Amino acid sequence: MMEVDLHIHSKYSRDSFLSPRSIVRTAKSKGLSAIAVTDHDTVVGALETAKISREDLVVIPGIEVRTNIGDLVSLFVEEEVASRDFYEVVDETREQNGLVVLPHPLRGHGKISSEVMHSIDVVEVLNGRSLYRENTGARELALSYGKPMISGSDAHFNFEIGCVRTILSDVSSSMEELRKSIAKDDRSLVGSESPFIVRALSFGAEMVKRTASSLRS
Repeated sequence: MMEVDLHIHSKYSRDSFLSPRSIVRTAKSKGLSAIAVTDHDTVVGALETAKISREDLVVIPGIEVRTNIGDLVSLFVEEEVASRDFYEVVDETREQNGLVVLPHPLRGHGKISSEVMHSIDVVEVLNGRSLYRENTGARELALSYGKPMISGSDAHFNFEIGCVRTILSDVSSSMEELRKSIAKDDRSLVGSESPFIVRALSFGAEMVKRTASSLRS
């Protein structure tokens, strides 16, 4: 059995200060077997986190891309995803043998078409930063299309890591076995939503980063 957090942001996201080393340390202290680092529009944080992690914590490389229809998470990708068009991002992910995840579908996506649902592999139905009703609606959406379901903390701060978890049964720690297991629908989802204040904290972090960047310019 593996307990996994499939949605974490590092300092390479515009609204997080988490260092790769801090992510690894916190994930291990909370008993996670694997994590996915999915920074906004870049895979750099995931690759750096993977470099410093050891065998007792698997780091799945990923990226959360802002597309023309909303966010899309590509898991098991080690190269940058260049496009910002939804269907092109799907194609680029598949070219890397990655998994296409629809994260928090009732937050920031608008109406999701059948064509979109048929294009993705997995739906994130328990997101640590989404409201209960948003997660409930995401679960109903996944069930209506028969899509596998996962959970992820969407952590931008240490205390969020592992607040929700995907529990995979009968799976080894190899990347290929993890990819196959996540693409199937045999798992448990545990945890609960974080207080709404965490979104405000992320907004504050983004403003601090923008200000610092402006001062350096």
